[in-house]
Amino acid sequence: MAVANESRLQREMSSRAMQERPTQWRPAELLPEPDKDPNYAYRWIRISFNGRRDPKNFSAKMREGWEPVAIEEQPKFQLLVDPDSRFKNNIEIDGLLLCKTPIEFVKQRESHYQRQASSQIDAVDNSLMRQSDSRMPIFKEGKSTTSFGKGT
Repeated sequence: MAVANESRLQREMSSRAMQERPTQWRPAELLPEPDKDPNYAYRWIRISFNGRRDPKNFSAKMREGWEPVAIEEQPKFQLLVDPDSRFKNNIEIDGLLLCKTPIEFVKQRESHYQRQASSQIDAVDNSLMRQSDSRMPIFKEGKSTTSFGKGT
């Protein structure tokens, strides 16, 4: 009987802590920040806009490796979740679904887009240099000199 009372007390304390009001007023966050796991990156993924579903965006993000975060992983969001959501066990706020992906995927994605951007910049630079004429260069190396007047 004592074990049941202790577990009930712990459950009541944890639910009270979740419903506790802030000690000082502050403006509401548009999207609350999740508790971070160092192995994952978190992102709010658009699943609907103006009441219309956006399956193209959602499926693209799932193919990139993003997966919805379960409500059990972020218990502080239990009171914020939309009760009419089609993602019952996940965290959806105003048409945005909280998702996570391994940090390695994020690093690989950043590397991919960095290489892509570098190759595009190189292509533009090469194209400009091919079109450059020495009589009217696209890039002009400017030199400035400073001279001092003779004192008396």
